[in-house]
Amino acid sequence: MLQDTTVLSKQARQMLSGEGIVAALDQSGGSIPRALRLYGVIIGSHNSEQEMIDEINAMRSRIISSPAFVAEKVIGAIIFRQNMHNEIDGKPLPQALWEDRGIVPFVKIDDGLEQRNEDVQLLKPIADMKSRLRVAADFGCFGTKKRSVIYKANPAGINMLVAQQFELASEIMASGLVPIIEPEVDIDSRSKIEAENILRDQLYAQLNSLGEDQQVLLKLSIPTLDGFYDDLATHPRVLRVMGLSGGYSKQEACARLARQDKMIASFSRALVEGLNKQQSDSEFNATLSTSIDQCRQASI
Repeated sequence: MLQDTTVLSKQARQMLSGEGIVAALDQSGGSIPRALRLYGVIIGSHNSEQEMIDEINAMRSRIISSPAFVAEKVIGAIIFRQNMHNEIDGKPLPQALWEDRGIVPFVKIDDGLEQRNEDVQLLKPIADMKSRLRVAADFGCFGTKKRSVIYKANPAGINMLVAQQFELASEIMASGLVPIIEPEVDIDSRSKIEAENILRDQLYAQLNSLGEDQQVLLKLSIPTLDGFYDDLATHPRVLRVMGLSGGYSKQEACARLARQDKMIASFSRALVEGLNKQQSDSEFNATLSTSIDQCRQASI
């Protein structure tokens, strides 16, 4: 199903110039138990996989339904693909985000990572890619996200990783969706600066190969050197550069991000830091509001 071009244009403008953050609510796989522990859910042998999925879905719904979660501060949100079917106020999640809250919806489409090789983890093959993209468009998503990881400054590995990201991005753009390209550099890497240098050059080369009608978003680890990705942010093929928290605390992630003039927050763990299942609605909403304000202030 082709999406309304007027809606897509409005969403693109919001992602290009909106003064807010992109909430990463796409926890999946091994990140779910960690997220639940931080949320105050006790994880034990009695917890089935479905119970944990139900808990994380309830947390996401509580966040999105909060009066603190508004388009003036949150310009976009990334959800897990299985959550597209979840409903809020009788609407599938992507539609509820955009139609009721004015927040641009993205969906995580990958199946996780391959084993580490050449100091990177590439994306696992996505067998039903075309089907996933069609479903995402049908649900009204603006774009997609896929994450891979860099551990060391290995040119061969980083070249493979960036090439794979852009190969998939071409297929995503051909389907009418906008890809978030996310090559995360491990914040604990002893060669982080060197890896970021290689990554920036590879990203720039791939961006230069895109057509004039093609645009992507970049989601990158906050660089060690301030302003390091500014040239990427002003590239005509880039809608926006977003920063991921990558394991930093909210305080440190925001402090580092505030020194990047052309990068906005797209945090997951750092965004939900301090939220707890046992909080009353007023406590939960106040904590979330403060967190969103901190991340947004660091972005602008």
